[in-house]
This record gives sequence, structure tokens and C-alpha cells, in this order.
Amino acid sequence: MTDRAFAVVRAGALTTVQDLGRPGHAHLGVPRSGALDPPAARLANRLVGNPQDAAVLETTLNGCALRPRCAVTVAVVGAPSPVRVDGRPAPWGAPVRVPAGALLDVGTAASGVRSYIALSGGVAVEEVLGSRATDLLSGLGPPPLADGTVLTLGGPPPATPHARVDTVPHPAPPRELILRVTLGPRADWFTAGALRTLTTRAYRVSSASNRIGLRTEGPPLERTARATARELPSEGMVLGAVQVPPDGRPVVFLADHPTTGGYPVVAVVQEGDLAAAAQAVPGTTVRFVPGARH
Repeated sequence: MTDRAFAVVRAGALTTVQDLGRPGHAHLGVPRSGALDPPAARLANRLVGNPQDAAVLETTLNGCALRPRCAVTVAVVGAPSPVRVDGRPAPWGAPVRVPAGALLDVGTAASGVRSYIALSGGVAVEEVLGSRATDLLSGLGPPPLADGTVLTLGGPPPATPHARVDTVPHPAPPRELILRVTLGPRADWFTAGALRTLTTRAYRVSSASNRIGLRTEGPPLERTARATARELPSEGMVLGAVQVPPDGRPVVFLADHPTTGGYPVVAVVQEGDLAAAAQAVPGTTVRFVPGARH
């Protein structure tokens, strides 16, 4: 007998349930959360015939393995990874039919960091504040997957068949991460030399990066003498904020970022560039460049 569920055979380094997040709750101290690479999550859902906001699985580096209890259509996009069904190679970036009881194994990313697995019907965990996303900072949503976890699937989409394509175009993980920024709101806390450094010198993605923020290694940003002598009251933080902690190395806030903070924000990254940040492996060169004003 089958049911609409799947078991986690191998959870991987960090696999979470994600959708497009829960915007609009910063006043409650709740960040947006959701998939770090929203275009990849939307594409995975489109390939299996789900609504674009259906919950998917977001894996980190070494994938995961699942055993569905019913026949499902799945698609894996994001970081290119080997895909196997009961040991046989299956396509990445295309819809794949997985029989009930078969083992779907998504392996280690060949490049990039995060893969997205959509299953027809979507992952039907309980919604919290209108979203099924796991938020690692606040603890909202389901916990990260563990071996042996069983999760339910939603009903099959009633009228939307999965995409009938061989494969789909999708941006490759970046070899060099270019982040367009608008300076402020606390650019005046930094010297003119520091602002030149931010927008002309190269940084690297730190291995300490996570869903909360992309940490960088590189030249520190020097505060002005006046800023060094005072404290900044805690203030609201937005997605893409480039916060500068006391060590002077910029941190780019990602989906699970805190909604307030007491370190100055020197700039804000354009939201359209953050999906690439989700796929930048440690050591990737990062360049902050002035973006167009809106």
C-alpha cells in the first residue's frame, strides 16, 4: 500500500524545506527566510507541474537521498549534481518519474552549493505564518531533515502537467561573484578610503558563510574616527544588507538574516544578485560594484 509521503534515507550536510518565504513579518522579528536561490526553486516546481510557491527541498553541497512511498515526478536544479534512481543515472535539470519505493539519490554538487529538489504535489509540512520554510535563525518551520524523517506530499496538481522538456537552461554557479550595491544607509561611518576599497578591491567567500549571511575575507573597512568613538543603536536590517562587524570584513545578509542589528550597514546588494551568492563556494572571488540608482 502506498501513501503520499517520502522517507529520508540520507539527509546530507544540511537539507531543509523551503518555499518563497514569509515576507512582511519583520516587525515581529521574523525574517523572510525561504529558498536562497528563488529562481532555482521556481524552476524546479515548474518542471514537475507545481505552483511556483510549493515547498521544495534545499540541499547543501552533498545532496540527499529519498525514498518516495508513491510514484512521483521530481526535478533537481540549482547546483549541478549527479542524480540516480535505484542506482541508475537520471537527468539533472529535467522532470524524472520515480516509482514508489525507488531510491532517489542526489549526489555531491559538481559546482555551486545548493540544489533544489521539487516533488510533484510539493512538501506538505505545516505552514507557519503562511510559509513552510525552515528558518535556521528563528527556528520557525520544520527542523532540518534527519535520516529516517518521513514527510508528506501534497496532492498531485489537478490541471498542470509537468514540463515536457529534455533539459532547461539555468545559470551556472559563479566563478566570480559580482554584487551590485547601493551605498548606505551608514556609509558615512566609513572613511573615503574604505568606500573605495569596498567597490574596487576583491574579497573571497568565507567558509563560515551560511543561510544567515555570506561572510567575506579580504581587506577590512576602516571606520571614521567619529564613528569609532560611538555606538550605533540597533536598527532594522533588510535582505542584502552589507553589514560590517568590528573586524571590518563585510557580511551580506541572506534569507535567514536577523531583522535588527547594531553594526553599521555600508551598502545594500540588489536583490537580483543574491541568488548567485547562494551558489558561490568558499574561496570564490567577490566584487562589490556600484549599482544603478532607482
